Amino acid sequence: MTTVADIISKMETKFNASAAAGLDLVFQFNIEDGENFNVAVKDGTCAVNQGDAADPNVTLIMDSATLVGVMTGETDGMQAFMAGKLRAEGDMMLALKLGELFPA
Repeated sequence: MTTVADIISKMETKFNASAAAGLDLVFQFNIEDGENFNVAVKDGTCAVNQGDAADPNVTLIMDSATLVGVMTGETDGMQAFMAGKLRAEGDMMLALKLGELFPA
């Protein structure tokens, strides 16, 4: 089974740099039953960091099963949001960019 650690370790390799051209964003992931992490996207680069970002553009709150499902493509992010399994704070439209930046 895929774990949150697996997802985090693969994010940089799945990163679509062309979709990130000109962007300067920080995505915070608050995992209710695990470790928080954040992803900084800047001008076509991506850095995944453990812990909390100082000033994220958007914070996504979910449990580890939801994160794994969304990032592997088994769960639709919008459906998870509508079902209350995924919450967003900050610029919610940026959450939609995750699919472009990290294709499943």
